[in-house]
This record gives sequence, C-alpha cells and structure tokens, in this order.
Amino acid sequence: MNFKKLSILSVSILITFTSNLFGEVVLPKIIGHNMVLQRLKSVPIWGTADKGEKITVTFEGQIKTTVANDSGNWMVKLNPMEASDVPREMTIKGTNTIVLKNILVGEVWLCSGQSNMEYAMRKYSNFKSAVKGYKPPEDDLNNAKNTNIRIFLVRRKYMSPDSTHAGWDAAMGRPLVDFSAVGYYFAKELYAKLHVPIGMISSAVPGSRIEPWIEASKMDVAPKMKNGKVLEKLSADGGDPGKFYSTMIQPLIPFALKGFLWYQGESNCFLNENIRYAYKFKTLIESWRNDWGNPELPFYFVQIAPFHYSASKDVRPHTVFNEPEFWESQALALKLPHTGMVTITDLMDSIVDLHPGYKWEVGRRLSLVALNKAYGQKNVVCSGPTYQKMKIVGKTIEVTFTNTGSGLTSRDGKPLTWFSIAGSDGKFIPASAVIEGNNVIVSSPEVQKPVSVRLGWNEAALSNLINKEGLPAVPFRSNNPWEKFF
Repeated sequence: MNFKKLSILSVSILITFTSNLFGEVVLPKIIGHNMVLQRLKSVPIWGTADKGEKITVTFEGQIKTTVANDSGNWMVKLNPMEASDVPREMTIKGTNTIVLKNILVGEVWLCSGQSNMEYAMRKYSNFKSAVKGYKPPEDDLNNAKNTNIRIFLVRRKYMSPDSTHAGWDAAMGRPLVDFSAVGYYFAKELYAKLHVPIGMISSAVPGSRIEPWIEASKMDVAPKMKNGKVLEKLSADGGDPGKFYSTMIQPLIPFALKGFLWYQGESNCFLNENIRYAYKFKTLIESWRNDWGNPELPFYFVQIAPFHYSASKDVRPHTVFNEPEFWESQALALKLPHTGMVTITDLMDSIVDLHPGYKWEVGRRLSLVALNKAYGQKNVVCSGPTYQKMKIVGKTIEVTFTNTGSGLTSRDGKPLTWFSIAGSDGKFIPASAVIEGNNVIVSSPEVQKPVSVRLGWNEAALSNLINKEGLPAVPFRSNNPWEKFF
C-alpha cells in the first residue's frame, strides 16, 4: 500500500469535511430539544457561526435576525412570553437549518452545590428509614408521568456543542434516575402550585468546595476584617477556584432563569470555616447574578444538616469543630436581597449521616421559599422560627422570633431542647425554655444574671422548637460577633 498516497487522500477528505462544516450554525449544549424557556423574560438564544453570517431565529410567531461578529459569536433575544405547555418548534437558520422540537415556556431554575444537591433519585431504591411525620415519597422513578417538568443534567465532560441538540428530557423514566432529588421534588411541588411548565438544570459535584464554583478572577476580592485584623485574599484558600465554574456554570450563561438553588457547605465546614465562608458565599451569589445580568435573581439555599464532624475520620487530629458557626456564616447571606434559607435540623435519623435522605422534604421546603418570595404568595409560611431579638427580664431572657407562622410549638410535645444561657462569664449552661406567644422564656437557676442565649449551638443539636407549620427553628446565638463585619 502507498502510505504517502493514503495520507494525501486522508488530508483531502479532512479538508472537504471541514469545508462542509465551515460556517455552520452551532448551538451550546443547553439550547436543544425539549427545553423550557423562561416565561415573562427576554430569552437569549445564542451560538457560533462564520463571521458575518446572517442568523434567523423563529419561535412562537417571533422572527429575530442577527449577524455573527468577527469572532463568530451571535445572539438574539426573544421577547418575553407567557407560559405555555403546548410543544412548539424553534428554527435557527444560517448556512444550515436547525429545528428544535417540543419546547415549552414556563419557569427555569438552576440547582447547584455538592453531593447533597447531586443526590440522585436512584438512591431512593435503598432508602428505608423515615423521620417521624415524614413518609417516603411515592415511587416517582416508576410513576412520574408529567411531561411538563423537564430536566437538564450538566455533565462536566459533555457540555461541548454537538449536532444532537440533546440534553433536556421529561422528568420520568431513565433520565430521572440520575437527576438531583432535591431539584426534582422542588419542581414537582412548584408545578403543583403554579401549573406551568418547570425546567430544572442540575449542576453539582460531590465533595466540591465552594471555591471551584466561583470564577477564579472573582476570588481575588478585597481583604476583609476579622477582629480588627486583615484576612488574606480569599483565593489563598486554594480549593481549585473556577474549576467547575468554567466547565459547568459558564456554558449555561446567559440561558434565561428564574433563579438559583444551592445546597453545599459540608466540604468547607470540614475546614472549620466561619466568616470566611460567608464572604465566599457572598462572592458566589453576587458574581452569578452579575453573570446573568440581573442583581435581583432569587438565590435560595439549604443550611447544612447536623453532623458529627468532630468524630469524622476525615478530620485532622485535635481539631475542634464548631458547625454552628458555619450555620451562622451561611445565614449571613440572608442579609443580601432576594435570598432565602431552608433549615433541616429535624430531618435527621442520626448525626453520623452526612447525606440525610429526606430530599423530597428539602425540595418541598425550597419550593415554599420560592412560592413566598419569588412568586409573591405571602400566605405561604416558608421558614421556621428565626431569632429576632432578646430582652433580659429579671433572671430570664425573653427571646422574640419572626417566622412564627400560626404559632410556636414543640415538635415532639416535650419540653423545648437545646437552649442554653450565659452570664457575664460567657459560660453557657443548658437552660429550660417555655413558649409564651411568639416568645420563648429561657432561664437556668445556675445563671442569676443572664447576658446571652443560644439555641441548637452544637453539631449534634436536633432541637424541637418549630412553628405549627412544622418548620424547625434556625439555630442562633444572640452574641453573634460577625454581624458588624458582614
């Protein structure tokens, strides 16, 4: 065989093949068949083509045209549309024509984080236990039939554009098996209340810290203050800044969204972080909103569950953990506008499971936050009792809560647990606590002159204070030292 002639032939075939592709319209992975477009917002449709190539996008009576720029990039924006569960086609035409089928218009949410957000629907096949009052969900893997809930699972190595335009699926059957349980149950609850198509994008990586989800350049933020001393820049922490952002978030920008869901923190808690995490979290929230060009995009997150970090085999010897300080750092994000938090201290069989299995309830609680805050249903109670203020009354401390719903109560009908109280010496003593209206009166015979109070200030704390809607109280300490720094 003449290998020289074969080589020339191969090059000729390659040149011919490439020339046929040159100038063709190419779409990002997130734009494809079966997708859901965000209602009531301008909807970007974008891709690449040859420089100067005219692109026409047609959808639901709209015709948008543009020309690819010098870099071959192009974008059009569809006018805001009402929700529709009628499947429609979108045509994108340049030198080639792409027809995307079965497209709906509704609400689109991006959920991200680490393993508890990634926690796939398939894991429920082995999930037997149930916290009192929370029954396992129906067998959605076999029974789900709602074609108006669509899902897109971001796979880091498969986000490059291709000619299949696949990725979005109806939330049923095989596609649902690997999808985020939290994301699915959020969508299921939201659909039941809104009755519009729901699109869920899941982009999560087990074990990931927060740093890889932040664009690397955004980590070099101004130094912050802690006890009057300057902290080094956040990027000094390591954690592969931008690693997952560049491969799993950036390819989604600027796909039109309603908002974000976030469930992450365990890996940073293992580093014993407190206020440092709060600054990183703030950076992530603000930078993602900036990426999507909307500083008001809702951002709702889950406060990580109680876990015996101190006894974990993964910790360094002699490390003293304080998970409540991490909870506190997460809660500081509520100071940012358009944020909301879900507390899950009651969804635990034991504190030795880093991955509590009650994801259907986590998804439901996130949906309550969205219904109340993003969709204006103010009658929906979306949070458990939250510390507002305290007042010293004689030998007691009177604690006032917000988010009391239709009243405070004990989850198990027993006396309230995990309250503690301290005097001027700062030594906290377990205390008795009694509900009086929307307040709780806390006292201990060992503390005659109380100064401060705490609830659930322990990594093992499964406190039983809830509102009558069944949502647990948010752990707190009245002497939070970080308020003035954030």
